[in-house]
Amino acid sequence: MRIDILTIFPEMFEPALAVSIPGRARDAGLLSWHTTDIRDFTTDKHSKVDDRPFGGGPGMVMKCQPLWDAVRHTEAQDERPATRILLTPQGRTLTQPLVEELASLPRLLLIAGHYEGIDERVIERLDPMEVSVGDYVLSGGELPAMLLVDAVARLQSGVLGHADSAAEDSFSHKDEQGRPLLDCPHYTRPREWEGMEVPEVLLSGDHPKVDDWRAEQRLTRTKARRPDLLAGEKPQQ
Repeated sequence: MRIDILTIFPEMFEPALAVSIPGRARDAGLLSWHTTDIRDFTTDKHSKVDDRPFGGGPGMVMKCQPLWDAVRHTEAQDERPATRILLTPQGRTLTQPLVEELASLPRLLLIAGHYEGIDERVIERLDPMEVSVGDYVLSGGELPAMLLVDAVARLQSGVLGHADSAAEDSFSHKDEQGRPLLDCPHYTRPREWEGMEVPEVLLSGDHPKVDDWRAEQRLTRTKARRPDLLAGEKPQQ
């Protein structure tokens, strides 16, 4: 899988993505990411990618042409078709089902905007999938792009140490109605720490009982912490 990232801060990505699971995925040849500096496609001596908004108001707006040219140049670097994604708080929420959908694609092109926003005309022309990492505003799309890369990387076949690791995550387990559940509690050695002991069932060696306990814990924890997941509301697709 190839992921292209368009940004005005390309130096942010290598330190964050070269370690842990994304780094392992790249080292194994299962995933590659490539940054493109949008400033390289400006035509003025100051490499200016933004300007004041028409109609007045605070902030600056990213201009059309540098971004348009950056996308066209980047897409030409590989014959695989790229799914364009704009990271924006106005987009579709990044849920685990969406991550699974994106992880199955051959190539993603992530657009990390900055400033007050991007000129709407180039958004309309590019027609990207718009994706949000939550109902809050960040300084730019770089951190959301890193989140998306990390989430997608760990779903590439062969990346995780155990074949079932991703299937055991929060939101991957479902109840009988197909609603996502949070993960159950986990424990490791020592058996007793600071007066607290590991639940006895996990030491029993009775795997069916362990499975039942974990299923019960997932449901209990989801009811307590994320009742919205069980309220009959389907996650945004």
